[in-house]
Amino acid sequence: MKTYLAEVLGTFLLVFIGTASVVTGGFGGALPLGQEGIGLAFGIGLIAAAYAIGPISGAHLNPAVTLGVFLAGRMQAKDVIPYWIAQIIGAIIASLALWIIVSGQVGGHTGGFGANGWDATKWGVSSAFLWELIGTFTFVTVILGVTSGSHTTAFAGLVIGLTLAGLHFAIIPVTGTSLNPARSIGPALFSGSAAIGQLWLFIVAPLIGGAIAGVVAKTRIFEKD
Repeated sequence: MKTYLAEVLGTFLLVFIGTASVVTGGFGGALPLGQEGIGLAFGIGLIAAAYAIGPISGAHLNPAVTLGVFLAGRMQAKDVIPYWIAQIIGAIIASLALWIIVSGQVGGHTGGFGANGWDATKWGVSSAFLWELIGTFTFVTVILGVTSGSHTTAFAGLVIGLTLAGLHFAIIPVTGTSLNPARSIGPALFSGSAAIGQLWLFIVAPLIGGAIAGVVAKTRIFEKD
């Protein structure tokens, strides 16, 4: 039970810190952060969670990561669904907390809650899908690489967080950067029908990307000869 509660807390930290940067200091905020600032917020949120609860649950914080870890042979099948449930609960609690905070905003909060989505007038669904799939594959590959048995480092959390930030720099203009179904589900529930309508892509594409990364890692490509 402690493992699953750790995933709830860790995912809460990641989603709350990251999406709060969009809501209060994003492109339309009083203190514009831009995509670099938002990317760093997500990266720092992940680093904080990784070092806080990593020793307890491994700090997956992401159903795509959990799927990749499982397919790489590093966790039991019985833990996959509970991890996913814990991660989604953590993300929903984070978005609920943010909704409660900004509901008292003077003039009312009219923006989203850091929900993911793509502008169909600029990007087709296939492009958005590939960005999310390849981005998640890259992210999970790095995670599985720096946490492999022969490559474990005390700086793994930092490397993973900076990788997430870098991917945000590249992908935010297209989809807002998900790479994480839980991170997308939480904000979408508070952001209206448009976000809900596009949510499927931010569940399917990251899971496929994470699965491919797990299968690749299963070949022990990260292990020393």
